[in-house]
Amino acid sequence: MLPVFVACYILVSVGIGFYVSTKVKNTRDFAIAGRHLPLPVVIATVFATWFGAEAIFGVSSTFVNEGLNGLVADPFGASLCLVLAGFLFSKYLYHQNFITLGDFYRKRYDRKIEILTSIAILISYLGWVAAQIKALGLVIHILSDGQIAESTGMILGTLIVVSYTALGGMLSVAILDFIQMIVVISGLLFIGWTVSDMTGGVNVVIDHARVNNKLDFWPKGDIYTWITFFGVWITLMLGSIPQQDVFQRITSAKSAQIAFWGSVFGASIYFVFTFVPMFIAYSATLIDPEHFQNIMAFDSQFVLPEFVIKYTHPFAQIVFFGAVTSAIMSCSSATLLAPSVTFAENVIRPLRPNMSDREFLKVMRICLVIFSGCVLLYALSSNLTIFGMVESAYKITLAGAFTPLVFGIFWKKANHHGALAAIIFGIGSWAGLEIIYGDLLLIPAQLIGLMISMLSMIIVSHLTQPLSLALATKKT
Repeated sequence: MLPVFVACYILVSVGIGFYVSTKVKNTRDFAIAGRHLPLPVVIATVFATWFGAEAIFGVSSTFVNEGLNGLVADPFGASLCLVLAGFLFSKYLYHQNFITLGDFYRKRYDRKIEILTSIAILISYLGWVAAQIKALGLVIHILSDGQIAESTGMILGTLIVVSYTALGGMLSVAILDFIQMIVVISGLLFIGWTVSDMTGGVNVVIDHARVNNKLDFWPKGDIYTWITFFGVWITLMLGSIPQQDVFQRITSAKSAQIAFWGSVFGASIYFVFTFVPMFIAYSATLIDPEHFQNIMAFDSQFVLPEFVIKYTHPFAQIVFFGAVTSAIMSCSSATLLAPSVTFAENVIRPLRPNMSDREFLKVMRICLVIFSGCVLLYALSSNLTIFGMVESAYKITLAGAFTPLVFGIFWKKANHHGALAAIIFGIGSWAGLEIIYGDLLLIPAQLIGLMISMLSMIIVSHLTQPLSLALATKKT
């Protein structure tokens, strides 16, 4: 019964995606939904930016194991990222009519910076999208009662998401996000209400979590513990600002004001609702401690779905897995679209500048299919957890793409020499430290990379001001 209902829901979602795809007339419709999205839809798309596999399975299992202290990156860093990105993109970039962030790097610096930052952004998406694919495999595996292996589930999930995203693009993503946000919020609230009856109330769960130090947010330890804590926080909060999916969702709004408030409201709703899966998963450990302690020892990501399967009635199961599937599909569709559009716009298009809009739309769709295959291979081969994939995704953009973006917006003296140095030395120092020292570093490697990136931008831009002025004079 349960697999049938969820399968029907997926088919309906795919059908809506196919219908919306008939409205896609050009690359702007495909990439940024023609910039026509109203406030409710923008809120839904921003909410769906993060509310996927990691918010339901990753964050909840991490809370059960580590408490709030383990969640500094997500939802705390992720929510602040959406607010900061909304401010930057709506106030400084919205009126530039860019299709991708790579367009900003090209206009502010040059073609070389555009390519380097676009590739860094593309690489960062491997971990994020792979987390969604891994979660789809997990859901399909559980719904089939173990008859379908997780790896096979990942393949099926990828095919489902790619089918409607490749046709409908951002327009399809936006409409489905709006529908799926309603399903996700109502579904998780219903499950939370059901679970609260089983535990004796919300206060019982909160009091138990407080007594067991699960609500302690700030770290306890020496200065290096605090530096690591803020390093993890900053990685997602700042490293995910130069991301195409965040940029696409915000700048798809029909006005700069809608873009800003859509990001603020979407971030706020996201932050609040990540606590619902946490509540449900932690409640499971109170209702049947022995059973779920055994599951946690094996893989804590199974706590939430196993609890729903074992302890809730069929209707609640349908609601829960419908909500989970909605969240993962809406998140994974946009995060597959974003890097594909970036690669097509900022790497391929300059090589063939005379392509017609129809030809370029075809290139975007081909890029999406190829990138989906790469992500699937990474998801199948990686041993990282869903939360681990997300946490590691944004180190490269923090070290290499964040500084050229922010300095390019706020510092007039930033030039392409400084941006090139920031990218090379930022990514180089981060990667070198990760390879040589790994987890032995007292300070996170990506934080050192960010500092070196900023210093490189400031020093090299200052030193090359006369050269930049000479080049500008020569051009004019």
